[in-house]
Amino acid sequence: QVQLVESGGGLVQAGGSLRLSCAASGIIFKINTMGWYRQAPGKQRELVAAITSVGSTNYADSVKGRFTISRDNAKNTVYVQMNSLKPEDTAVYYCNAVILTGQAMNYWGQGTQVTVSS
Repeated sequence: QVQLVESGGGLVQAGGSLRLSCAASGIIFKINTMGWYRQAPGKQRELVAAITSVGSTNYADSVKGRFTISRDNAKNTVYVQMNSLKPEDTAVYYCNAVILTGQAMNYWGQGTQVTVSS
């Protein structure tokens, strides 16, 4: 069974930085796109950043220039470095991955809270 386990959330002041990590475990043949989504109270879940297996990246306009997504394929891990954090970045951040275990399936982490105080 595949699991995604996130870490690195917390409370930070505006202008500060956090780094989130997400490690995939289980029987994995290949991981395709990995990404981070977030959901703030009363809002829909939205894409923050994504990275393909060959390193192509995609960012939400609201985080471009502040967030950087990366991955370590040997460790089945994806990261997002979040700099210049703003109160509007406050949300639960979810890791997502499309993983081939026999067939390609979409997996989600349990979520990690990021709170940015003003």
